[in-house]
Amino acid sequence: MELIEFIKAIILGIVEGITEWLPISSTGHMILVDQFLVLNTTDAFKDMFFVVIQLGAILAVVVMYFKRLIPFTLKGGFKLDMDKISMWLKILVASIPAGVVGILFDDVFTRLFYNYQTVAIMLILFGILFIIVENKNRNQIPIVKSIDRINYRLAFAIGVFQLIAAVFPGTSRSGATIVGALMLGVSRTVATEFTFFLAIPAMFGASALKMGKFFMNGQVMSGSEIGILLTGMIVAFVVSILAINFLVGYIKKNDFKAFGWYRIVLGIIVLLYFLLTSYIL
Repeated sequence: MELIEFIKAIILGIVEGITEWLPISSTGHMILVDQFLVLNTTDAFKDMFFVVIQLGAILAVVVMYFKRLIPFTLKGGFKLDMDKISMWLKILVASIPAGVVGILFDDVFTRLFYNYQTVAIMLILFGILFIIVENKNRNQIPIVKSIDRINYRLAFAIGVFQLIAAVFPGTSRSGATIVGALMLGVSRTVATEFTFFLAIPAMFGASALKMGKFFMNGQVMSGSEIGILLTGMIVAFVVSILAINFLVGYIKKNDFKAFGWYRIVLGIIVLLYFLLTSYIL
């Protein structure tokens, strides 16, 4: 029985590692996959698992972009890198909208919007938005072509788009921030990298919040549940490295419209599946 649960954790880790970075909504995929691979754990653990598994994905970004992220150097003695510190300050500014609203209203939004209807609608809406934005930007030259050209006002504006993803599951955190950045004149490459970096405080914060609530409510993880969580995180870490490399290479030659069409099709599938299931039952 436990072996089956570990196999499920591996599959969920693969899904998380792929969908966390591609702008196609990890939540939408997780909800759909969970219908067929239901973890045989407590509801409290499963709710926490689907969030904390993201730590594995975020560690992939930290490892891959370590030199771009570390704000100091040890060569010739300890020295602060002011450009990187500036970048981190902009990332923190961009994290404010989702961070504040998430801390204050996480339970409310989970209760109101964590359902297949919201997921399906947001998958479709942002899929359409991807296509519209890319068509509009087809012959336009991006204004912002490097991360250091992102100012604090622009960073905050991108953070507002991340807030949409924090409120409405199915939006996709990466999808929302990339769409927002593209609409604001940021190039695809810079929008994607800034989304990667913005994920670090967002995911660490969301995971800390979920784990804090889990233990504060008196929940305790069994040995097998700890193993399941670690398995999912490790698999998500490995798969994330592959997914990030793929996306970085893909956007150098392609736009995001293919992901938009994929989101629309997936949203329709999610909607039809749950409607048919509820009708049959």
